Amino acid sequence: MTNSKFFIALMMIFCFALNGSAQKSSETKKDSTLTGLKFRSIGPAFMSGRIADIAIDPNNQNIWYVAVGSGGVWKTVNSGTTWTPLTDKESFYSTGCITLDPNNSNVVWLGTGENVGGRHIGIGDGIYVSYDGGKSWKNKGLKKSEHISKIIVNPKNSDEIWVAAQGPLWSSGGERGLYKTTDGGDTWKLVLSDNEWTGVTDIVIDPRNENILYAATWQRHRNVAAYMGGGPGTAIYKSTDGGESWNKLKTGLPKTDMGKIGLAISPINPDVIYAAIELERRTGGIYRSENQGLSWKKMSNTVSGGTGPHYYQELIASPHVFDKLYLMNNSTLYSEDGGKTFNVMKKLNKHGDDHSLTFRPDDPNYMLIGTDGGIYESFDGSETWKFVSNLPITQFYKLAVDDAEPFYNIYGGTQDNNSQGGPSRTFRTNGIANSDWFVLLGGDGHQPATEPGNPNIVYAQSQQGNLHRVDRTTGEAVYIKPQSDIDEPYERNNWDSPILVSHHDPKRLYFGTQRVWKSDDRGDSWTPISKDLTKNEERLSLPIMGKQQSWDAAWDVYAMSTYNTITSLAESPLDENVLYAGTDDGIIQYTKNGGSSWTKLLVGSLPNVPSTAFVNDIKADLHDVNTVYIALDNHKFGDYKPYLLKSTNGGKSWKNIVNGIPGNTLIWRIVQDHVDPNLMFLATEYGIYVTLNQGEKWMKFSEGLPTISFRDLAIQKRENDLVAASFGRGFYILDDYSPLRNMDARSFSSAALFKPRKALQYKPVSGGTSSQGGSYFTAKNPDYGAVFTYYLPESFKSLKAKRQKSEKQLKKENKNIPFPGWDVLETEKNEEGASIIMVIKDSKGNFITRINAPYKKGFNRVAWNLKIPTNTSLNIERINDNPSTYYYSTFADQGIYEVSMFSKINGEIKALSESQTFEVVRIRENVLNNPVATKMDSYVEDLKTFKAEYESIVNDFNTASKKLDALSKATVYAKSNPGVIERDISALKKEMLALKQLLGGNSAKAEVGEKDVQSIASRLSVAQRGFSTIYGPTKTHMKSLEMAKSLFYRVKPRLTKLIDVEVPKIEKALLDAGVPQILD
Repeated sequence: MTNSKFFIALMMIFCFALNGSAQKSSETKKDSTLTGLKFRSIGPAFMSGRIADIAIDPNNQNIWYVAVGSGGVWKTVNSGTTWTPLTDKESFYSTGCITLDPNNSNVVWLGTGENVGGRHIGIGDGIYVSYDGGKSWKNKGLKKSEHISKIIVNPKNSDEIWVAAQGPLWSSGGERGLYKTTDGGDTWKLVLSDNEWTGVTDIVIDPRNENILYAATWQRHRNVAAYMGGGPGTAIYKSTDGGESWNKLKTGLPKTDMGKIGLAISPINPDVIYAAIELERRTGGIYRSENQGLSWKKMSNTVSGGTGPHYYQELIASPHVFDKLYLMNNSTLYSEDGGKTFNVMKKLNKHGDDHSLTFRPDDPNYMLIGTDGGIYESFDGSETWKFVSNLPITQFYKLAVDDAEPFYNIYGGTQDNNSQGGPSRTFRTNGIANSDWFVLLGGDGHQPATEPGNPNIVYAQSQQGNLHRVDRTTGEAVYIKPQSDIDEPYERNNWDSPILVSHHDPKRLYFGTQRVWKSDDRGDSWTPISKDLTKNEERLSLPIMGKQQSWDAAWDVYAMSTYNTITSLAESPLDENVLYAGTDDGIIQYTKNGGSSWTKLLVGSLPNVPSTAFVNDIKADLHDVNTVYIALDNHKFGDYKPYLLKSTNGGKSWKNIVNGIPGNTLIWRIVQDHVDPNLMFLATEYGIYVTLNQGEKWMKFSEGLPTISFRDLAIQKRENDLVAASFGRGFYILDDYSPLRNMDARSFSSAALFKPRKALQYKPVSGGTSSQGGSYFTAKNPDYGAVFTYYLPESFKSLKAKRQKSEKQLKKENKNIPFPGWDVLETEKNEEGASIIMVIKDSKGNFITRINAPYKKGFNRVAWNLKIPTNTSLNIERINDNPSTYYYSTFADQGIYEVSMFSKINGEIKALSESQTFEVVRIRENVLNNPVATKMDSYVEDLKTFKAEYESIVNDFNTASKKLDALSKATVYAKSNPGVIERDISALKKEMLALKQLLGGNSAKAEVGEKDVQSIASRLSVAQRGFSTIYGPTKTHMKSLEMAKSLFYRVKPRLTKLIDVEVPKIEKALLDAGVPQILD
């Protein structure tokens, strides 16, 4: 902590860029096949997410770098007004600390892997550096450290750097301890270490002497069953030779085993060192040394609380006030007397669970704090807090979607930020705002569920199975957690307990503790339909740190998740009696008689699966009652390999189906398409994968997705949307994935136009960020209107590109590269290129409009905005590729339409694929019916006829006006005395100006905003405004058209006279006077 910081035949047609052992930070070649199927980030940001560290640039305090515990690194250059993610395509998503080089603040050092001991943390792959302010990153080693907690750069020598590596949490070994480099990270030396379970968690440096360092080691281990947060390896050390050698500090420090330690050194008097030390059973104290660590005095029994010291314990000394300390905690504690007494820092309207605190050197009242709920600023010493509400870094465990009309909602349970809900899209043009989201239920949110056909019923729960049924109409949350009977043992609920709404009866629920519960009345009452399906072990008797441990060892029971629990439930949609249950202790149980009897399957008996594997997910096949899939996870034993198996005989035999998934990518969730049994999706630790052949080969999505852990997936069947819950970057949606259905190799050998889904028509509500400022957070809606998805087997290859490819090969072979010739180069230069043209017609075959689209390999998408162009003229300088975007276009009627696809390659037109039909449905009806709606068609034709005539004459008038101005200037070339010609030009100019005023209004009044008699143009503008709504033109609009016509026909004779007679007359007179001809 710093305190200033995706059939096999198909693969012959195309390949996806798959990652290797780790996710590659950059790929030299990427296939473009899937780029048109782009995921859409929808936030939310209204509660943000967990911050690991923050660094403020000392040379520009508006620049902050934020290390997100699970969500990468973000940067702001304007104090949080706007943000840029810096590491979206790197191999990691989890970060622990960030440090700026004190000699060059553009050099950013990053330690990956969270620096806490929680049950839900992500790992890293070493230390990274950016030499350009975060634009690019380079891995500098320590790839096996998994969790780095602190980096210090020597303020006098940027090549000398010390790194505190906590090491793996879930296993022994790895790279753990204090590492030092003297060559800018090219090589590292382990300078402080202890046993295989001990790493270094904190380090501080004497600001007066860079050779004096203090370090805290930390022995800890967590597995699926238990957590031990201390041991004999935990200690405080001092070095006086730049970390080459170390002495353990003992005098005045606890003699018993210690847990997590936070260190601080007074910036004001560096002789004074502070330590926040965790002791047995979540006790601890604050220790202070006045003599550079030679001796220590216990100041108080204060220790970080909440979920436990392992989650906080950062100790920070104020740079402004001597002996003022801040102890990170669920509510930050502060002391003004060196640690003797502590008070709770004010946190009105602020999230708890604080992890990082940063100051400004010139403002003692300023504080920038990172919490589990994002970033807050205080300008008055914590009296009040300002929330940074535009960081979409919420960690979602699980999600559910409802079937609300017209737009479905998404619900998710989060790490420490409640259960949240919000829309998949809105009617507003600016998209989904923070204000569209709401809290469904408090606490750490976990697996939600919805009732099919009734979007007003939602099930939500907080940690360890505290299940509620929420009525969305009233907001009431009824507590419906199943309760054990008299004399029965307590129900063991997993941290993230599984709930399932039956496919066969929407009122029927299943819920998992150590047994399976069933309710047929939406949770009002429950009946257990199984016995204990787990191993029911005493977790404290299981090995931790490699062996069984004494009860007096550094157990932290409160920090442990309940063990021997059911973690996943599944029901066959084809047979209500077939149920599956998976546990956290390596068991799969299934019943084929509705729970009367269960069959146990140990995961260790499955091919290549360790006996300790946790059952993350079970899915009964939607199309075959005998097929089932399981996703298992052994990361809590230091094993990050993917375990995904399939049985086609009801669980009697299994086979692995992980082909295409990198070896370090654990699997969280699997979902199957409800139409195509071969189409499935995976949520994994490093992204989302798809298979077209029931798992024979997996391929990775990349477009629109950062590197992040995806913990859950859901399919919204009506819309064919794939919705994903990420653990640190909110929700993502792949809108309408249906083009992936029923694919085979032949499908990808030729162009294809896919059937569009129903196009929802409504009048989008205008509204961007308006006056809310640059920090106003919104997430994009899907494209409005009818979205056309098409596939092209190849991109267009220009003549130039073909030549360059050939020359590249010649160069590679060290052969001569001939000059192509000037004619060839000229042909290349003038090559027209390629495009796609979409033609839209109504059900009667009437032409509606057409749209140009890119000619690009792979899937592509283009949208029609459901409007019919009414242009009667085009500006030669401004011709839009999409005619329907013309402001005065009319709304298309509801009904069936047809779209056809053509290619245009160097002027040659070719029909591609079969045409597709789609339906336009109006989803918002006006309260009032337009009484003149029946006149709409005739009005449109009348207006277009008039407007075409009007625009043609006005264009000719404008041309004539320019010509008259030119003629006026050209009089100087006349070979005659001035006189009649000049007088005629002057008189004609006056007529021209009078006509301009009749057409467009008084220009002098317009300049100053003065009102004027409505001109022909203003009348026509009003007449067209009726097209801006679905309601359509009113009598007023129609009257405006009649008035525009009346005014125009009054002045039309004068216009035609000026255009056809008077200006040509002047021009002839000038020519007769010897003036050279004037060319356009």
